Amino acid sequence: MADLSKMREEYTTKGLHRKDMLENPYEQFELWFNQAVDAKLIEPNAFTLATVGVDLKPSQRTVLLKRYDESGFVFFSNYASKKSRQIEQNSFVAAHFAWLGLERQLRIEGTIEEISKTESLKYFLSRPRGSQIGAWVSHQSEVVTSRSILEQKFDQIRKKFAKGEIPFPDKWGGYIIRPTLFEFWQGGKDRLHDRFEYILEEDKNWDIHRLEP
Repeated sequence: MADLSKMREEYTTKGLHRKDMLENPYEQFELWFNQAVDAKLIEPNAFTLATVGVDLKPSQRTVLLKRYDESGFVFFSNYASKKSRQIEQNSFVAAHFAWLGLERQLRIEGTIEEISKTESLKYFLSRPRGSQIGAWVSHQSEVVTSRSILEQKFDQIRKKFAKGEIPFPDKWGGYIIRPTLFEFWQGGKDRLHDRFEYILEEDKNWDIHRLEP
């Protein structure tokens, strides 16, 4: 067994204080997200999505955030995938952004639902042609015996739709996560990390409090 006990990183940021936190968690997200973009972190819009089906076995994977506002966080997927099947069984999900270059993490909990087909179509038409074809080719999460089969299917779809626009696939589209909890985490010296949690109250206001590291 490899011993990783000596692997450690000392966090050097000045820490995070309540006065630094905006009252609106979406605005706080936008501030941190823009700082991650400015820092040229690799794919700052990548986040881990955790889902749990009726078997109570959690699954997680990395997806890409494509839109956000105060209605929620949007990403796109195959509606026949494992994640989609679990979402149908249980609409509670968790998301995690790891901006480690800034010694930051963001944890989100909430519910999830499909966006409208009109919104999904609008995004689909904005994708590169190869990505549009890929949405037709992949039966996401299904077993495939070799990559060459996928490449053959891709070539078949490319030839089939060689003229004109790629039609919108029925089993593909967007989801929106509607948060009920945000946790902003900033690494701190001597492992005294700073954590601030925003919890959505019944009156739609956000209760903000500090958590112990």
